[in-house]
Amino acid sequence: MYLQIQEPTQRISKDSILVWRLSKTLGHGATILVAGVLWYLSEMYEWKTWITYTLIVLIGLTVLSAIYEILFEPYYKYKTWRYEIDEEYVQLKRGHFIVEHIVIPMAKVEYVSTHQGPFLRKYQLYDVEIGTTTTNHTIPAIPAEQAIALREQIAIFAKVKDRDEKGMEQEL
Repeated sequence: MYLQIQEPTQRISKDSILVWRLSKTLGHGATILVAGVLWYLSEMYEWKTWITYTLIVLIGLTVLSAIYEILFEPYYKYKTWRYEIDEEYVQLKRGHFIVEHIVIPMAKVEYVSTHQGPFLRKYQLYDVEIGTTTTNHTIPAIPAEQAIALREQIAIFAKVKDRDEKGMEQEL
């Protein structure tokens, strides 16, 4: 009655750790900078005491969050992320404390695309996005050649139609 599906074994790129660390460092750095400027202004213009204390707490919480999200979280995300593609399913598995295992039937896949931001481009990585009727799922940090091959493989398995320059649909 229940399907026996093999656990996913494919891993994302190890460079994903560096990409996630760069991204988190930039985000937390900007937050700390803005909060620091506000703290400086609160001291300069003698704002109410509760504002200064709130800013100090905000900076402290951001520093603690940055330590976890920059040093530890990217490594755990890399170690726990797995995916598998076959003719029937796309499987995604992630999570260390809370494990999430997603099985997407190929019949439900409506589109597949690749995305690349500046940090991913630096390490020649892509995110592969798989869209269904109700939601989309992303396989992060796949090496460029592998991501393009994966996109084409999923499109073929799911029989996703491609539009040519004239707007005519054709199967991949």
